[in-house]
Amino acid sequence: MKTAYLFPGQGSQYVGMAKEFIEQFEESKQVFETASSVLGYDLTRLCLHGPAEQLNLTENTQPAILAASIAILLPFERRGLKAEAVAGHSLGEYTAITAADGITLQDAIALVRKRGRYMQEAVPEGAGLMAAVLGMSRGDVEKTCLEASKNGIVAPANYNSPGQIVIAGEKKAVEHAMELARAAGAKKVVPLAVSVPSHCVMMKPAGDRLAKELDAVVISDLRIPVVNNADAKMLRTAAELRPSLIRQISSPLYWEDSITALTGQGFDTFIEIGPGKVLSGLVKRIAKDAKILNVEDLKSMDETLKAVGAA
Repeated sequence: MKTAYLFPGQGSQYVGMAKEFIEQFEESKQVFETASSVLGYDLTRLCLHGPAEQLNLTENTQPAILAASIAILLPFERRGLKAEAVAGHSLGEYTAITAADGITLQDAIALVRKRGRYMQEAVPEGAGLMAAVLGMSRGDVEKTCLEASKNGIVAPANYNSPGQIVIAGEKKAVEHAMELARAAGAKKVVPLAVSVPSHCVMMKPAGDRLAKELDAVVISDLRIPVVNNADAKMLRTAAELRPSLIRQISSPLYWEDSITALTGQGFDTFIEIGPGKVLSGLVKRIAKDAKILNVEDLKSMDETLKAVGAA
């Protein structure tokens, strides 16, 4: 068995995430106390009690998901199971690098809060849009975006799984691409309820600002490799990680390729750690023969430990 941990990105958050871990494990409670100290507000209260509108603000969501995922990881890992690689979806890549000892928790919390803020400030509200295109090949989605880009910026943003690609860019251009995709036979085209068009060139100003923050942070070589979003390559050194994280924010996210890279290296067990099961659903469509598990509460932790024989 070769195991990789996967960490979710924005959109997986919900009020009450990591509740049982915070209440039962001192190390999980400590994660939230550390994060609250960095942020200057009570993150535990926000995660456990909301309100949801406040939790869903990008600059709050990103540190909240990272803290929840690490708070869930620590007691799980203490029970004996160790991964041999990590990966994370967008924001989750920061969690993955933190889990692999590349960035301290304090620095990771501060970084992702700024990342969320810079992303929000990079594009005026209502100017950008993201949409999921289901049931079209990569080549057809890329052609559709190329044709629609006569009206402005639009390009594939997330290659999530076979037949599920998210596009992003300027609102009018994305809307035109959506029309073209429907006309070309897409099974479904759905606008996403997000406030910023992530992983496209419109995020370049956010990446430039984030680069300065990353330059000021100590990044260490990783204990285990991370498969990065921007290239779907195994990275381990600080020299590779820093430029990868800067590019990640404005480059397409190659999630399908990341999972394929892991299976190609013999990984057959994937454990999603953190709120929700979004990544588990994607992996099922990419690696049909893999063992796919998740840990987001005590019940799922026990089930996962039993499934891998680590209990």
